[in-house]
Amino acid sequence: MNQKSPFKVLILCTGNSARSILGEYLLRAKGKGRFEVFSAGSHPSGKVNPFAVRTLRERYNLDASAARSKSWDEFKDVKFDFVITVCDNAREVCPIWPGQPMIAHWSSPDPAAFEGTDDEKMRFFIMVASQIARRVDLFCAFSDAQLLDAVAVRSVGDQFKLAGETMMKK
Repeated sequence: MNQKSPFKVLILCTGNSARSILGEYLLRAKGKGRFEVFSAGSHPSGKVNPFAVRTLRERYNLDASAARSKSWDEFKDVKFDFVITVCDNAREVCPIWPGQPMIAHWSSPDPAAFEGTDDEKMRFFIMVASQIARRVDLFCAFSDAQLLDAVAVRSVGDQFKLAGETMMKK
């Protein structure tokens, strides 16, 4: 089985200001061209959290200055191979996507909601980014053939374990 070209991945959260932005930029960079990655939110905040941009720049040497907070409605007609929710709220209201992509849930605490000093906020963003980065690393460790099998089969039984989280047929 040959891959058609990069796997299309959508990473979702509620505000599309922090977690999904972190996931989008980390997967794009670590995937090294294997993934065409987008992020969106169920209720986008309209702005990217500056701590997310700073975390990506300072910890991962990634430029996210062009990131923008957008609605998942922008992608309603796009056929994704994988849709990953990174917050519980987005998981609960996640719509049905065309082409029946493999759905994964990578729950992470919301760093945008964290209250504290700027140093405390930055430490919390780094902790959440590290959690997402580990999941991205595990996801990237799958071969193209394994990912193709997951996309083709959609599930093994009713569930397929991928990157340490349950992926299920939606």
